[in-house]
Amino acid sequence: MRRIWDQAPHNAFTDLTRWRGAWYCVFREGKGHVSPDGAVRILVSTDGDQWESAARLTSSTADLRDPKIVVTPEDRLMVTAAGALHPPSETRHQTHAWFSTDGRSWGEPSAIGEPNLWLWRVSWRGDRAYGVGYDTAGERFTRLYSSRDGRQFEPLVRTLFDAGYPNETSLVFLPNGDCLCLLRRDGQPGTGQLGRAQPPYTEWTWKDLGIKIGGPHMLRLPDGRLIAAVRLYDGGARTALGWVEPGAGTLREILTLPSGGDTSYPGLVWHDGLLWVSYYSSHEGQTSIYLAKVRLEPRAPRHGRRTAGGHASPAQSRVRRGRPRAAAAGFVSAAGWWATAGDCLGARRRVARGQQRPMSGVELPA
Repeated sequence: MRRIWDQAPHNAFTDLTRWRGAWYCVFREGKGHVSPDGAVRILVSTDGDQWESAARLTSSTADLRDPKIVVTPEDRLMVTAAGALHPPSETRHQTHAWFSTDGRSWGEPSAIGEPNLWLWRVSWRGDRAYGVGYDTAGERFTRLYSSRDGRQFEPLVRTLFDAGYPNETSLVFLPNGDCLCLLRRDGQPGTGQLGRAQPPYTEWTWKDLGIKIGGPHMLRLPDGRLIAAVRLYDGGARTALGWVEPGAGTLREILTLPSGGDTSYPGLVWHDGLLWVSYYSSHEGQTSIYLAKVRLEPRAPRHGRRTAGGHASPAQSRVRRGRPRAAAAGFVSAAGWWATAGDCLGARRRVARGQQRPMSGVELPA
């Protein structure tokens, strides 16, 4: 784990992608968590270690918030961000999209979706884009959109979910065509939801995860498992990774990233056997952008390698030098040290009991 950007007073709300052999990380920078000067910074790196600014997107009429980046079917980069419009605009929010063929030059933005429906994240399946917008004008519902070109988005399900103030989402498409939706809620109740639908995605079923989440993002791994990165609140705000079980409707935390305070909003990419995670956090003082490389345990055989209580065995929970044979999940460092999920979760419990000082990004190998 390492800090990759801290040049603005407040750096937050990330996303990550890999395109044409390079890494691209996008995030908002401004004077504060909410401030009228929000801009979108785009970083590029060929190795994930050395980063440089590729572009900065600004608006004279809006605070640009929560950018996301994705590769389109035409092999272009697409960045989306919501503009919180300055007064006296009658519209509160309008989502925009920018496109680039080189990652550095970006054309004029196109307004996408509808006013006051914050189109959170665009996901492509084949030649069609999908995204969920959430209402910001007081009605508190979500709407599913689809698009053939990434510019014109039409409502597919006008009311996708409307209980408990639903908002931020992440979509994953399965090999059989089913779509999963990980959804945040901030009302009463405020627990996260997991939705599922078959094509054409007009009929949805939902399961309550039973926990409060923020800044959700979800990714399907090559072995078929589903990993999510979210902000969790129990025991203090933190950015965490967890396994998603669609059948059971559960999200089980496996690793807490060095984080705290103002934190979360991750980007996720699977590359060369590692999970790359961008996120932001204020645990070291200034709100900054971080990048973690995480090695996840291989998929366990059906007979399992865990204890009856579902916890990692002692062999899975050790910090060891070199490559462990079955680490639950761990940060990868240039020095070859590993800190597994068992270590991080155990340390957090010891901190809560007053038996250990809190871990910081300095204490974990970077």
